[in-house]
Amino acid sequence: MSGPHNFHVAIIGGGITGLATAYYLQKDAPPYVTYSLLESDSRWGGKIITEDTFGFIIEGGPDSFITQKPAALNLCRELGLEDHLLGTNEAQRKVYVLINGRLRPLPDGVTLVIPTRFTPFVTSSLISLPGKLRMALDLIIPRRHHDGDESLASFIRRRLGQEALDKIAEPLMSGIHVSDAERQSLAATFPRFMELERVHRSLIKGMVIQKSQRARRAGLSLPPFMTLLGGLGELVTALCAQLHGDLRLNSSVVRLERADKRGEESHYGKPGGYYIWLQDGQMLYTDAVVLTVPAYTAAKLISPLHATLSHRLRSIRYVSTATLSLGYRYSEFDHPLDGFGFVVPRREPTQLMACSWTSTKFLHRAPAGHVLLRVFLGGPHREETLALDNQSILDLVREELRCIMGVDAYPVVTRLHRWQKANPQYDVGHLERVAEIERLAGELPGLYLAGSGYRGVGIPDCIVQGEKAARAVLAMATKRPTH
Repeated sequence: MSGPHNFHVAIIGGGITGLATAYYLQKDAPPYVTYSLLESDSRWGGKIITEDTFGFIIEGGPDSFITQKPAALNLCRELGLEDHLLGTNEAQRKVYVLINGRLRPLPDGVTLVIPTRFTPFVTSSLISLPGKLRMALDLIIPRRHHDGDESLASFIRRRLGQEALDKIAEPLMSGIHVSDAERQSLAATFPRFMELERVHRSLIKGMVIQKSQRARRAGLSLPPFMTLLGGLGELVTALCAQLHGDLRLNSSVVRLERADKRGEESHYGKPGGYYIWLQDGQMLYTDAVVLTVPAYTAAKLISPLHATLSHRLRSIRYVSTATLSLGYRYSEFDHPLDGFGFVVPRREPTQLMACSWTSTKFLHRAPAGHVLLRVFLGGPHREETLALDNQSILDLVREELRCIMGVDAYPVVTRLHRWQKANPQYDVGHLERVAEIERLAGELPGLYLAGSGYRGVGIPDCIVQGEKAARAVLAMATKRPTH
């Protein structure tokens, strides 16, 4: 597909990173730059999957994106989706924590794990008096005097104590990344906390100052999380509608080979390019390749080309998860759902990681007279649950919800989504590993890596990585440096 006057790019992986790569590549490419987008599945979107089931808007993967990182919000606006943007229901922002089988509210003013309001924190029953006193020591504990990475658990334990780690930080902050707090890289997942300690010494002091500054800009503030009225699948649909390249579903790549090993030359006069073999036997030549697949899949494809890079890619661990959405008739549902849901500390004897009260968190997620919940399963400490069949998982979850929430009703709608090895683990030292991976990838001209395994797992992070990959490819195609 490449000739003397064109430059062809293969984007492998049709999740949000691959779609963003194709979008930004197409947006800025000169006419001689073309692309193929190759996806092994029968649909686009990767972990973004939205289903409208009898009026229930069910998200199988992510249900929203953070607005503090603007890439997803900006892309939605650029695609004409601004009128579809939907923020969280700020009137019901309460989050609960399961402690000894009972739901206890997170105190008002706690940002992730840091208390910023005195009275709600002091009067809360979530943390014991000794635990509160230990958290207050953050105000006088000196800052760390070296800048190296450390685990989330080590950082929270050092600044706020063990109880704050067990009851708040681990279920909330590790829950966001589906990680083990003892291994989770602070620098890669919560660099803001490192900056708070560096600048203000005290996390509590620093967060209070930041909240005060944000309050002064309240007129410009957005909800912390947003989605789309019809679900995040609308973003995938809108992106696909803009793409006019060679789009191929059910196209699994089984092998990469460097064309210069056969004496081929790319159009810009230097040895390069790649042959790509598909599972159906087709082969195509491309000047550049962007791999937006999981790191372990990239490792398999790269192994014949660069054994060291393949080995480094395999060092990024992944865990499996599942989400189970359950829709109920409100008349049969005996719980007020007065919040966004609850999270579960690791030490609780339950198979649930968390439960989102979806129809409270976002309006218009259930038909009139109904409610919608979403339960999270698996992860680094509870993966054994995923070995159960679908019916056994449903039975287990119903029993857990009966014990925790008093919900005895049978759901009118259920939908289970399983995600095998889909959640990358940003272990301590992750950023250094990624920097080394990027350095080694530079030894393969025209090959680029992007996606949730590297520099951020959220939708905005993946969009940014896709845009960056597109810029790098265009710089190569037009022989100009990236910046």
